[in-house]
Amino acid sequence: MANAIYARLQETARRLIEKYGQLGTVTRITPPDPVEGGDGTETAYPAKLVPMTYDQRYIDGTNITTADRQVYISSVGIAIVPTPGDIVSAGGVTYHVLAEDPNNYDGITNVVFIVQGRLA
Repeated sequence: MANAIYARLQETARRLIEKYGQLGTVTRITPPDPVEGGDGTETAYPAKLVPMTYDQRYIDGTNITTADRQVYISSVGIAIVPTPGDIVSAGGVTYHVLAEDPNNYDGITNVVFIVQGRLA
């Protein structure tokens, strides 16, 4: 059963991202058919998001570089859960998703999606 506090946290995250964020897309590329071949299929999902610079203490130059961004994506209204391999675009900048944290504390409600994006 869903905990009501997570629904409230999800709404708070949505409201803040709506107020301070920007429109963007999360693009998922499905691989080509293993038998038929061909090209992969790109599907773009509109999203509201906020790219933020990592705090200096987290930047080690290998796992997290100075060009990486921590991208907060509203979980409300997006049809997918962003995963590594997806592409996030906002404000004319494109990031490859390297890591994701769905912030799903009760196993039911995705509060907010936080991904590590590296410049494409």
